[in-house]
Amino acid sequence: MSTATLATLSALKLTAARKPRALPEAVKRRNKLLNKLKEQRELALAQSEGRTYVPKRLRTVRDLDGNRVVREMPVRIKPWWWTGEKNETLLSVFYGSKTLELGKGKTAVEIANPRELVNVLDVLITATQNAELDAQIDAASNKLRDSFKK
Repeated sequence: MSTATLATLSALKLTAARKPRALPEAVKRRNKLLNKLKEQRELALAQSEGRTYVPKRLRTVRDLDGNRVVREMPVRIKPWWWTGEKNETLLSVFYGSKTLELGKGKTAVEIANPRELVNVLDVLITATQNAELDAQIDAASNKLRDSFKK
């Protein structure tokens, strides 16, 4: 190796880390919720700017000849927020089809001004990244799993 390469590598922080074969279940669940929260944030941002947000997913469909083809298809996302009786905006967080209990008996966030919806979603994303919602995610995951066993 040349001295220029060594000088370049010395600027980096090197470590003896190995990539784990599988992520822990808690991290997988957290990442799943993070992806959904980010989609909700994009939807809220698009609505506030007056545009539409239509993400696309790869789907396997059959063409006219009966062959299976992978196509990019638009996906409809249902917003997690709605307008309450007192004209306030309410936001629930879902894990699968289950609503997360954000506090003792509290399943929604009340937002006085609809323009603050993106900021509230940013706070929820940060809380999820900091593992603050892991217990609620685990409880919702167990409820979902139990409903499949019946």
